[in-house]
Amino acid sequence: MSRFVNELKVIPPTARTIAAILYFGVATAIFFFALPTDPDMSKWPRIGQFAFSYGIMLFLFFYVLLIGYVFGDAKRRHMRYVMWTWLAVLIPNAIGIILYLILRDPLPKPCPNCSQLLKSGYTFCPHCGVPLQPTCPNCGRPVDPSWSHCSGCGAAMPVKPAPAA
Repeated sequence: MSRFVNELKVIPPTARTIAAILYFGVATAIFFFALPTDPDMSKWPRIGQFAFSYGIMLFLFFYVLLIGYVFGDAKRRHMRYVMWTWLAVLIPNAIGIILYLILRDPLPKPCPNCSQLLKSGYTFCPHCGVPLQPTCPNCGRPVDPSWSHCSGCGAAMPVKPAPAA
């Protein structure tokens, strides 16, 4: 399955249902009640009225789905999902959704030992204590495996033997 299809599964079924009900309800109301009373649009051909009322409401449909995505994705990332959902709803012009997409946390990764989901940046698993990231033997700060020296104290990192070919 593609990554896009997996991301679509994050949208809760409730958000999909609300989006569909709003889409068909508002588009039908526009088609049957608003367009016939408008002096200019009532002269349009029926297919044009239909395309306008149901086409323009696709924006509402996708906007509700995006808000549902923010809710599901923030929950999956162990963020404050209620706060982010309200920001996505209340900040106009989808700026709340854009802010969420820029500021969201990375996906949690499972601990290699106990399989508990952990936020990124942990040096040790808080559940079982296994080291998740190499640390400096001198100061204990996390280091990148490719570094030759610690960025905190400057100590030389131990050289790992090269794998035999």
